[in-house]
Amino acid sequence: MEEMRVVFAGFGGQGLLFAGKVVAYAGLIDEHEVSWLPSYGPEMRGGTANCSVTLSDEPIGSPLIMNPNVLIAMNQPSLLKFESDVTAGGKVFVDTSLVNKLPERDDVQVFALEATNLAEEAGLKGLANIVLVGKMLKETGFCSVETLEAAIRKAVPPRKAALIEKNLQALKLGMEA
Repeated sequence: MEEMRVVFAGFGGQGLLFAGKVVAYAGLIDEHEVSWLPSYGPEMRGGTANCSVTLSDEPIGSPLIMNPNVLIAMNQPSLLKFESDVTAGGKVFVDTSLVNKLPERDDVQVFALEATNLAEEAGLKGLANIVLVGKMLKETGFCSVETLEAAIRKAVPPRKAALIEKNLQALKLGMEA
């Protein structure tokens, strides 16, 4: 596989670190080299949060991602902060429920999806992050659906096992969007 460098960015509480963990677990299940690096501001909920995930067939020199080839932006400030870093030919996934100005670059593919609204309308409040991961899977094919479903089962902690089915529904919603 071509090295995939993903930045998940938004507000704390949107599940960005969890989404990154799901993608990282998918990489581990498929036996890729993986790095997962969370980063959040002083407040976990409401502050800025981002997460960097690299999947590669080669050893990864650094978990820091300066030039992602995939960006998932769940709010306008995060899109503004990271959009110029995305490499030419990269993919940008935007939650247009919370972002009103899309990138104007013509050297990246932009996928606009009202992820928060879709999740809430489907009774999956708080799972816009996984809706966007589903869309990313559909557009990049970075792993199989079965691998990503297994990664969700692994990433959801036992005390929240009741949420596995909702996460799988959110994944499917994103893949169908």
